[in-house]
Amino acid sequence: MSEIQEEAKKPNAKQVIVTLVAIVVGLGVLYGALAVFFKPQRDLNSLAEGHMAKLTFAERPATASQIAFKDAAGKALTPADFKGQVVVLNLWATWCGPCKVEMPTLAKLQASYQGKPVKVAAVSTDRDDAAAEAKAFISGHAPLQYYGGGEKLPFLIEPHVLGFPTTIIFDRSGKERARMSGDADWSTPEAHAVIDRLLKDAG
Repeated sequence: MSEIQEEAKKPNAKQVIVTLVAIVVGLGVLYGALAVFFKPQRDLNSLAEGHMAKLTFAERPATASQIAFKDAAGKALTPADFKGQVVVLNLWATWCGPCKVEMPTLAKLQASYQGKPVKVAAVSTDRDDAAAEAKAFISGHAPLQYYGGGEKLPFLIEPHVLGFPTTIIFDRSGKERARMSGDADWSTPEAHAVIDRLLKDAG
């Protein structure tokens, strides 16, 4: 075989570049497809760090329509009534010290998302005879609003709520995406990262 024929068989620089570009583009498409498929839960898991390190992810998450409470006027609500918003549902009680410690940070979280589809619903699990005390406490933490009637919620939510405070985060479609048992600082960048991620997620 002549040298000319040998040279003709060798790929030229243009062919090599075109092939490499095709491979890179193909890998990019594959990565994008896998990212869409795995992104929501994987990304939230990766955000369970710092002040959000205690976030857990239920294998059988609760849906918003299963959880009932009342507003200050006594109107029955569920997190599903806030569909289209990321709902941060906080279960607390007037006798719970850590609940009172974290409440200002929940108020700051709500204030920081003013005008955006984020709802922080702090639901009192106190009995009716403590409703006045609970309302007074929440009134000092604007822009939070009072929600009550949650006395039985810890036993109705699956998995059961074992202590206070407990915070359940629902995505914009009304599905539980994460849960925090115990108090946390919800005014931190770590907390904002979780909410921001869910705001980007169509649910």
